[in-house]
Amino acid sequence: MIRPWSDIPINDCGEELVQVKPYFYCLEPHPYLSLGAPYLEDADPWRLRSGVINRLNLAQEFFVLDNPHLRFAIFDAWRPISVQAFMVDHSINQLCFERDLVRNDQSQVTAINQVVEEVANFWATPSLDPSMPPPHSTGAAIDLTIADSEGYPLDMGGEIDQIGPVSFPTHYLEKADHDFVCHLYNQRRVSLSNVMEKAGFVQHPHEWWHFSFGDQLWAWKSNNSEAIYGACNPSESKESTACSPKFST
Repeated sequence: MIRPWSDIPINDCGEELVQVKPYFYCLEPHPYLSLGAPYLEDADPWRLRSGVINRLNLAQEFFVLDNPHLRFAIFDAWRPISVQAFMVDHSINQLCFERDLVRNDQSQVTAINQVVEEVANFWATPSLDPSMPPPHSTGAAIDLTIADSEGYPLDMGGEIDQIGPVSFPTHYLEKADHDFVCHLYNQRRVSLSNVMEKAGFVQHPHEWWHFSFGDQLWAWKSNNSEAIYGACNPSESKESTACSPKFST
């Protein structure tokens, strides 16, 4: 699926991928490793570009100021394209299973195509085209939630990677004024998005958990002329360099 931001040019600034774990609480075991996703030996998923780490740290500082007993919980960070392809396929198979569909059954092709389309609204195409890399392959995107002081994730009104409108950031907004549970879910999602956006991130329009800085989606939503991060292969990572994006005024 071609996104509105797919034609944004990329001028990669060459920042390296940096470990997330020394700075943030990560939910383990890693969800995709547990499914058997094909990470190579050097493909540690708990990494982000250094500039993204800096902004994520800033966002967490903003959050803790108002919520001293809570913290960020990282679900996923850098994701190689091979893993993106694995997870797209897994998500299609899982949704077909939930709907009693057999993926290669030609008599069910209409329903199966609907599943593929729904999955494509949430999972980026695992494209090898350097002009339109999946966001997580750039080291610019982060999936995260909120956890309590003991590390237990809060109920956000929908699981990370859940396919459907319940994952939209504002799904509970309409009922928040007259339903306490909806108010709670909406408040938690708003709290997360507010601090992330305050630190310079943008949010995926369909996913309450997905934020990015420096990729094509970020450039598109923040009116920047180009993205500063393209697909990143750790074995080819350059030494960390200063990177100053040209912000629009």
